[in-house]
Amino acid sequence: MRWDNLAEDPGTGGDSALFGTSAVTTRTFDTPEFRGITFHEVRARSILNRVPGASRMPFEWTVNPYRGCTHACVYCFARRTHSYLDLDTGLGFDSQIVVKVNAPELLRRQLASRRWQGAHVAMGTNVDCYQRAEGRYRLMPGILQALRDHANPFSVLTKGTLILRDLDLLRQAADVTEVGISVSVGFTDPELWRTVEPGTPSPERRLGVVRALTDAGIGCGVLMAPVIPFLGDRPEQLRATVRAIAAAGATSVTPLVLHLRPGAREWFMSWLRAHHPHLVERYERMYAEGAYAPKWYQRRITRQVHELAAEYGIGPASPRSRRALPEPAAQEAPVTLEPTQLTLL
Repeated sequence: MRWDNLAEDPGTGGDSALFGTSAVTTRTFDTPEFRGITFHEVRARSILNRVPGASRMPFEWTVNPYRGCTHACVYCFARRTHSYLDLDTGLGFDSQIVVKVNAPELLRRQLASRRWQGAHVAMGTNVDCYQRAEGRYRLMPGILQALRDHANPFSVLTKGTLILRDLDLLRQAADVTEVGISVSVGFTDPELWRTVEPGTPSPERRLGVVRALTDAGIGCGVLMAPVIPFLGDRPEQLRATVRAIAAAGATSVTPLVLHLRPGAREWFMSWLRAHHPHLVERYERMYAEGAYAPKWYQRRITRQVHELAAEYGIGPASPRSRRALPEPAAQEAPVTLEPTQLTLL
């Protein structure tokens, strides 16, 4: 496993590695929820990541306390990131989880830097920060406290119900800065969920999170992602999903069609051959030009979802405003960056 190769600049040598081999502790836990999962505990040297300049996302920085994800979504675009560690992007991504155990303290130090300008920080755009591992390692409370204490705007995207554990912290942060919460629910079909998102809470439970956040006074949008061609895109399926999202009290719904980047593409197509072999040729044609479905298809899905959202009284997500950071503390802590990461879009 090439921990030392995860450097900010591969040409600068070991001192710039995000963590070294000597800093890694590997653990397994003999409990039902973690059986078959290996955790690699590391002390990261950086926790604020700059997203690629060409990204279409409305933020420049992310925080990712974990690598790999027990949600085991067969389409997850982040699978390729495991190859950077010489880990398997299939089952290895689902069961070999890297845990940055010092993420909260490191983030607090970096937010205190004079170089940090209080930009919006997004979480959950690579792997889910509220996956099962968070129940044991409890990294998010410290991360949220650091963001709250620095009045730093942030957002969280999750499929995890564990976010409700941190409801009080989210409310406290929302009192001092801009906080955006989104839950990912691409479909409500139970059979589709069981096969493509086997490690996640059910869509019904995720929509329960939306309702709980809304009832607590925290607006919550839904990223309707992914809309899976030929499996979750029938008009009646889209209607059922948008209707359920509206009933949960979501402030917005934003559709996103399945995209298949390298790493995810191979794993998803292997799953498709096993479960829906009759669709393989259709997918090969649809994604022949690259990772994204054709523009005409994306526009059609977006139009249908937005029309349904308007019918049920909700709309697409609007860009979040950013809030300036208060005057930083006098003591400076260096802000170092992780390598450019894959982003949601």
